[in-house]
Parts: sequence; C-alpha cells; structure tokens
Amino acid sequence: MDRIADTFARAKDEGRACFVAYVCAGDPDFETSVKVCRALLENGVDLIELGVPFSDPLADGPTNQLAAQRALESGMTCDRVFDLVRAIRAFSEAPIVLYTYFNLVFARGEETYIRQARDAGADGLLTLDLPPEEASEVVALSRKHGMKNIFIVAPTTPPERVSRIAESAGGFIYYVSREGVTGVQQSLAANLKEAVEMIRQKTSIPVAVGFGISTPEQVREVGAIADGVVVGSALVNRIKDNLDTPDAIPDAIRDTMRRLTGRSAAETGQGT
Repeated sequence: MDRIADTFARAKDEGRACFVAYVCAGDPDFETSVKVCRALLENGVDLIELGVPFSDPLADGPTNQLAAQRALESGMTCDRVFDLVRAIRAFSEAPIVLYTYFNLVFARGEETYIRQARDAGADGLLTLDLPPEEASEVVALSRKHGMKNIFIVAPTTPPERVSRIAESAGGFIYYVSREGVTGVQQSLAANLKEAVEMIRQKTSIPVAVGFGISTPEQVREVGAIADGVVVGSALVNRIKDNLDTPDAIPDAIRDTMRRLTGRSAAETGQGT
C-alpha cells in the first residue's frame, strides 16, 4: 500500500492539487492535537505533515518554533508522536509524513526510528537537515521498511542538484516557494511555474509547493501549477490565537480550512 501515491493520483483524477497541511504534533497538547488532525482531514486535507517537536528547529520561523515549544512543554516525546500517529490511524487512512530533524532519528537509531514510525502508521519522513548526499543509509532503510523520503528543493537549488535529489526522493518533492524559513508571506515567487516545470523534467513523482502559503488566492494559484499545496503557518496561527480556549481550536481549524478551500460546512458534512 502506497498511501501517498494513491492520494496524489486521486487528486489528479479529480482535477485538483493535493492539499497538504502542516501542524506540530502535540500543539498545544496531545488530545487537542488529535482533534486538530481530525478537523483537518474532515475539511479538505489530503495529507498530514506532522511536525515532530524539536528544541532547535532551524528551518522554522517563529510561528512553528513556538508551536514546537508548546508541544515540548506539554510533554510530547518521540514515543508520544508515534502515539499520535496511531490515534489518527484510528479514524483515517490519509497519508502522514513526519517533518523532523536528523538528530531525533539518529539518537534513537536510524532503523529503529524508521521501523517504529512505520509501525505506528506513518508513510514518510521529511528530515529537514539531512541532505540527499548524506542520506544513503536512511533512504536504504526507509525503502526496506516501506517509508518514503521527502526531500526539499529550494529556489537556489541548481538543476543538476535537483537530479541528485530526485534519485533519493520518494512520495513527492517539496519545493519551497521562497528562501528562508517557514512563515506566512504576502505574495508568491514570480518564477514559481518555471521552477515547478524544471523539477518535473527531473522526476516523475509529484511536486508540492509550500512555505508561506496562507490565503485562498495563494492556494488556488499554487494548485493550478503544482501537484500539491502545503499550508502550515496559517493553520498553526489559529492554534496560537485560541490558546486561552483550547476547545475552540478545532472549530477555528475547520473555519480556516473552509476559507482556504472554498468548501462549505454542508460540503464537508460537518453542519453549520
């Protein structure tokens, strides 16, 4: 079973891009995080990118750094992240990709981490600080255990290196729409279409675009170009904005998803 490939293929058959949502596991606590993931999957999300809380998230901007801090303070650990994956699997077969850092994988042992993640129900790893040139062992172990390795292509990545990345990548290529760290942005890069087309010349796996996509207009614009649209900070901000009333967080996520996708409450079957 290849949940990632099946999900992208289904979205393509439906004439749309796959909607990928990022949230940090355990933000602001375990039970709310489960409810957030359910709200996402019931309101237009095709694939969950689950951030693994880390004390030094160098690829993340302030929004996701603070989310990781909240999750760690709530007691999230590697084992609890795997528990969260199992909790999602109790109600959904949507693909789950762990957005993590190599120190967390290395500290547990590469094969142990990959096997435990797969056994919990995860489908892939996006290891932010592990370049493909140094990832041969992780890629081999991931393939052994049926996990995909998602790699990032940046606006500054030369075409010849994209070919090297494509050799190791599985699931999809993650193209970041701007230089720098995660966070909401007001506009998209002018050369986004050309960049996606260049990547497609190097690989047959889907290309998803993320980093800063936060408005319905940006979702539509990227969805017309790429195979997948990744939204993160815009969703994490809704968690942050409702920390005083955690019970309101799932509804805030639902409202945001309906706004981003243009889907009504009736269409999602969630009432009004």
